[in-house]
Amino acid sequence: MATGRTHRPATRSRGIPEATVARLPLYLRALTGLSERSVPTVSSEELAAAAGVNSAKLRKDFSYLGSYGTRGVGYDVEYLVYQISRELGLTQDWPVVIVGIGNLGAALANYGGFASRGFRVAALIDADPAMAGKPVAGMPVQHSDDLERIIADNGVSIGVIATPAGAAQPVCDRLVAAGVTSILNFAPTVLTVPDGVDVRKVDLSIELQILAFHEQRKAGEEADALAAAAAADSGPAVVVAKGQVGSGSDGDSDGSGRGKGTDGDVPAVMPA
Repeated sequence: MATGRTHRPATRSRGIPEATVARLPLYLRALTGLSERSVPTVSSEELAAAAGVNSAKLRKDFSYLGSYGTRGVGYDVEYLVYQISRELGLTQDWPVVIVGIGNLGAALANYGGFASRGFRVAALIDADPAMAGKPVAGMPVQHSDDLERIIADNGVSIGVIATPAGAAQPVCDRLVAAGVTSILNFAPTVLTVPDGVDVRKVDLSIELQILAFHEQRKAGEEADALAAAAAADSGPAVVVAKGQVGSGSDGDSDGSGRGKGTDGDVPAVMPA
């Protein structure tokens, strides 16, 4: 089986937009679920709903793959799984190193989805001497002093950084210098890399902050709705100006049925 160091996915050479590439894993996840249920075909509307996009965007994305489906039948699920997997490079073996085996790094190492998606965790690396040799997810942790050798021995082109923020950039620099050209960064910091190196950042705190924003907005909309409902239940409010009456028999009225205030021209009854 080919390794990641000698083969690159074909998406860039075929001119597939980055936005489409970002949606391909969503389609693949939905299609994999259909395949596991032995569903032979799926319509663009059904697949779009499962992936969380609109059907027009899905059809446009699939046109870049040369897959248009069959009118009245839909898309062949197994064939689309193969097409997307090939386009993403998942029909190859991609050795990955995880650097930083704290709680997050250990959780990533124990994640069972890597192997089924074309990724093989080749090594776990940490700077703490006390971690060296300690088994995590059935693999011994190796010391960061051996990082360059590990990358060369395993033909690694993808690195995962799960270190504290302060250590992330030095680790990134070493990974790049050793030949890693793609980095998945879980550290809460922005990495600087040279041209030709791809970085994907996963910041859990930012995602939670975005969710907090939406929760706050929903709470505000709910409060506004309750206030509007309360105002509707109380009925229209009427304010009577001081010293004014609405009867033409009063001495402050000009007999027209319209009361006067102290200025002589203000309606006696006004909506609140």
